[in-house]
This record gives sequence, structure tokens and C-alpha cells, in this order.
Amino acid sequence: MTIEEKPTKPDDHDDDEESEAAAMERVFSTQEVPSWRNQITIRAIVTSCILSIVFNFIVCKLNLTTGVIPSLNVAAGLLGFAMLKAWTALLNKCGLLKQPFTRQENTVIQTCVVASSGIAFSSGTASYLLGMSSMVASQLETGNTPNNVKKLAPGWMIAYLFVVSFVGLFSIVPLRRMMIMKLKLTYPSGTATAYLINSFHTPKGAKLAKKQVSVLFKSFSFSFVWAFFQWFFAAGDDCGFASFPTFGLKAFAQRFYFDFSSTYVGVGMICPYMVNISLLVGAIMSWGIMWPIIEAKKGTWYSADLSATSLHGIQGYRVFLAVATMLGDGLFHVVYMAITMLSTVIKNKTKKDESSSDDDNKAVSFDEQRRNEYFLKDQISNWTALGGYVALAVISIVIVPHFIFPQLKWYHMVVAYIIAPVLAFCNAYGCGLTDWSLASNYGKLAILIFSGWAGLQQGGIIAGLAACGVMMNIVSTASDLMQDFKTGYLTLSSPRSMFFSQVLGTAMGCIMSPLVFWFFYRAYSVGDPHGSYPAPYGALFRGIALLGVEGFSSLPHNCLKLSIGFFIGAILLNLLTVILKKCEKKYRLYRFIPSPMCMAIPFYLGAYFAIDMCIGSLILFIWEKKNKKSAKELAPAVASGMICGDSLWGVPAAIMSMLGVKAPICMKFLSASVNTKVDGFLGN
Repeated sequence: MTIEEKPTKPDDHDDDEESEAAAMERVFSTQEVPSWRNQITIRAIVTSCILSIVFNFIVCKLNLTTGVIPSLNVAAGLLGFAMLKAWTALLNKCGLLKQPFTRQENTVIQTCVVASSGIAFSSGTASYLLGMSSMVASQLETGNTPNNVKKLAPGWMIAYLFVVSFVGLFSIVPLRRMMIMKLKLTYPSGTATAYLINSFHTPKGAKLAKKQVSVLFKSFSFSFVWAFFQWFFAAGDDCGFASFPTFGLKAFAQRFYFDFSSTYVGVGMICPYMVNISLLVGAIMSWGIMWPIIEAKKGTWYSADLSATSLHGIQGYRVFLAVATMLGDGLFHVVYMAITMLSTVIKNKTKKDESSSDDDNKAVSFDEQRRNEYFLKDQISNWTALGGYVALAVISIVIVPHFIFPQLKWYHMVVAYIIAPVLAFCNAYGCGLTDWSLASNYGKLAILIFSGWAGLQQGGIIAGLAACGVMMNIVSTASDLMQDFKTGYLTLSSPRSMFFSQVLGTAMGCIMSPLVFWFFYRAYSVGDPHGSYPAPYGALFRGIALLGVEGFSSLPHNCLKLSIGFFIGAILLNLLTVILKKCEKKYRLYRFIPSPMCMAIPFYLGAYFAIDMCIGSLILFIWEKKNKKSAKELAPAVASGMICGDSLWGVPAAIMSMLGVKAPICMKFLSASVNTKVDGFLGN
């Protein structure tokens, strides 16, 4: 899952599942493993391309609404399996099948699709790139100068992504043997994906996959039809089911309502319970308590004449308190990850020194021996990786400052590319231990450093946001590739096929992500906090850049004190969670401590999507109580179908919007007094 990061972890396997996984390679021992070239087939590339388009639309819509993105690995693996299984079965019936469908081919598809949709997140079309636009700049007012604004266009966005997105892939390749074979890092998401793909290609797993695909398409159809039905009632602003005042008009004014979004009900079914509760706690704390109190100080804490979007008014508190919470959470995890990494390295070294003689005589299991053999079979030389990193970095250093972002100087880029491999290693290592990717945290730190370095008059806002993109793409793609190496290791997929499918998926994402974003950008008022696609991270990332160039002088009255409090509070909450995990084992109280990062998201948007997600959690909770086995097997498929159906309705809806086709009905809710006035006006 990605809520700026990836805080979710796969469910722990029980003993039966672990023993079955341990003996997995004996099940496949009679099957020939295809060469790396035969793992990357034309049919796999075509399937990956189709699914990449679908997943780019899904991720883009989620990015532009709330920024809460669940893990789509299960859906990618499942849909890839379903599409190619159906195609190969048809060819087999016709006597035309030349190469059977293998788990290695399935892994290539999943890797390619996830790499492409990963670029949809790290591309920053809904965060740092959108933060450069005049729409977001006009909302925050401060720093709205020509050299701190850049007009968005798909051409330069695609070019920018191509020169910065591939560098990270080469930065981590030389460390694959150490991290996968020697350190044996877990990479929970990569491991879970591998077990899923392995199970699909056993008779029992194929039967369950068929059932999951059927359920997915049923929930997809329901979600799509429901979104289509809602469209008829949304002819204008604040019309339709999405503006239903579920808890009354006063609560609706404070953004507390259920908006009937099957997307976020589905997201809530995938996300852990505490993530959803954290979002709701953050919404209650901000829109239910803090903002009404601060608004009551209008005229004292800030001028009553300011516009609703001014950073020196209520909007400043919303933006900077969210930013402070995110920075506190991010700083804690960066430091904690560094401590964890160093501690693990020291323990592993000590353990290795103490038991080196035992290790020499230790028998290697059949599975491990077979996996090691195929993982070492097709190597990518370190010189190739080093040469690729240097060459791509030089190209980026030349093109980005001279042709795309003049505000970001060549020496800024040189420093970024010197630091990036170290951060890429830290992120990939930490991700292997905890399943957390801290890419966006490194990106936020880059904003603060490089925006302050450049300065406001020299376009520091654009420089900081562009540097964020450089850092995020390198660090994110590096950890994603190592996850894929782990998946490939457990499915006997060649490292070369994993690398090239990651490259292919990245290339697809670099093209598709800006084009899909542009599709929404032309059809809707993207970035409008009161519109259908508020894209909250655009304003939040620009707020971080403003903090970097102006310092604390840009904050309204008492905002600095509150921001420091929330910054420290985020660190303390995380520290308490870690302490309880280490010390309190009986009741596992750490499960009930909310996540600061999740709490910060509703500060800007409100509670409506948190309510949707909590309803998703409630549905899953009831389902698990009634039939835990069924819920575990089918809930991810149901949730994925709901997300896919509602998100893909955005395509025809956007086309109709661009063509000027409007819904025929406006369903709007008024108070009794306002309704009386309207009736009186119409009567006259």
C-alpha cells in the first residue's frame, strides 16, 4: 500500500503455509525453466501494456483524489494470470500453443505492471510536478512569481521522467547478491507476491485464482455501473451522491460525510484497520476540533480579509500542520531505518563470525540450492551497472538544468547524484527489513535542502520540487527493483528478465503516467481543493518548498508553535509504537496507536474518504467474523474490482466532460430555511 509510503505488510503465514512454501520447488522440479529471453514473451509484453494502462488510470485517479493508494500487486498478478491463462487455453484448444504459460512469465507481467504503476506515483504528477503549476501556486499565493511557476505540458514531463527514472535501476544492481542471497532480506511484499504467483501455477492455486477472477469481475461490474448511475445526478458543483450530507448539513460543511465512493470502500478493505482509523482520528482532530477553534480566532490570529486559500489564513494552518506532521514522521523513520540497518549489519556480522565453521557444514535445502543456481545463472555485470548509472546521470545533469528546469543548476544535480546511491541502498535495505519505502521522505528532505540552497528569487520553489523528483525516482525505483529480484529469486525468474521487465515497465510508466494525468488535467479542474480532483499533495509539497525558501517567516500567527508541537508529536507517537513493539508482547498495544502520516492526510481534505475507508474496514471485519477463510481468499479480489470499476469510469466521464456533455440532473441538499427562500424566490 502507498500512503505516501508503503506501511502495509502481508499477513503472516501459518505453519502449514510455511511448510508448503518451503517445499515449493519440488512441486515444480519436473518443469523446465525457460531461458531469460523466453520469459519475456511478446504476449507477456502485450498483456503488461494493457494492464499498465488500466493501472495507470487507477493510480492517477487515486493520486488526484486523496493520495491514498493501496497495494495493487495482488490485482496485477491475478489479472496477468487470468489474461494469459485464458489466451494460452484458447491457443491450446486450437492446437497452436507453442510455449506453455509459466510462473516466470507471470512474474515478468507482474513486475512490468507494478513498475509502470509505481512510476505513476513517483512521477509526481499529483505532487511535486503539480505543485509547480499556476493552479496550486495561485492557491498558496506566496511565491507565485514567474520563475517559481512552470506550465504543465506532457512533452517536457515525459522527457523529464525518462532522464531521471532509469538511473535508480542501475544504482542498486551490484548489491543484488549481497541483499538477496547473503543477507537474505525478507522483502515481505516481494515474498508474498512470489508465493501468490507460485500458488497460481499449482492445480489448487489455479482453481482458487479462477474463483478470485470471477469475484473480481463481478465487483468490477457493480462498481462501474454504480459510478455510471451516480453520474446522472451530478450536473453541477455539490450535486449528486458525492455531496450527500450523511450526518447533517453542519457536519457536511466540516467535510464529514459518506460520499458513496466504491473506490475508497475498496481501498479500506485492503488497508490495515489502523490505517483507516488513523485517517478518521486525524479528520476528527483537525476538521472536528482544531479548524473550528482556529477559525474562531479570525481577526486575532489572522486577518479576516484574507481569501480562503491564503497561506496566511486558515489554509496556512491546514497546510503547514500537515507538512510538520509528515516531516516529523518521515524524519523519525529515516533515522530509525538507519539505526535498524546498522544494528542488523552488526548482528549479522557477529553471527557470521561466531558460526562460520557451522555454516560450512550446513546443508542447503533443495529449494535454496535450486533458487541460488538460477539466480546466479544470468548475471548483469557490475561494470555495466556502474557505466549505466554514470552515463544516465551525466545525460540527466546536462538535460534537466539546461532544457527543463533552469532553476535547478548542474551542481545541484551533481550533489543529488552523489548522495542518491547511498539513499537508494538505505531505502532498499530498509524495505527488505520492514517493507517500508521511504522514497517520498527522502524527496521531502530534498525539497527543503535544494529550495533553500537556490533561494526564492532564483526560483527555489521549482528547484526544490524538481530535485524532489530526481531523488524520489532514484530511491523508489531502486527499492522496487530489489523487491522484484526477491520475487524473481523465489519463482526462479532470471535476474536479467526481472531487470529488463522493470526497465520496460518504467518506460511504459514514463509515457503513460503524464498522458493519463493530462487526460484528467484537461477534463477537470485538477488541484482545486473544492473540486472532484483536489490532489492534496500538490499544495503540501509546494508548502514544503515555501518553507525551504522562506523559512518560518511564511507561517501565520501561532502556526510555528503548533507546527513544532505536531512535529514532535509525530516523533513521539512513532517512538511509543517502537517501544511497545519491543517491550509489550502480551496485548500488542502498539496496534492501537494511530499513524501520524495517515493522520496528517485529512488535515487538508476532510473526513469523507476516511469514512469511506472505515466502512470498507467494517465490511471486511464482519466478513471475517462470518467466514475468515473466505474473507482472506476473496476480499482482496472484491476490493480490487471495486477500485478498478469506479476508477475506470473516470475515462468515459472525462471524455464526456471534454465534449461538454453534462449530467441531466442535479441532486442537491438544502437546509429547510434555505429551501423556503428558494421556493419564495422561484414563486416570485
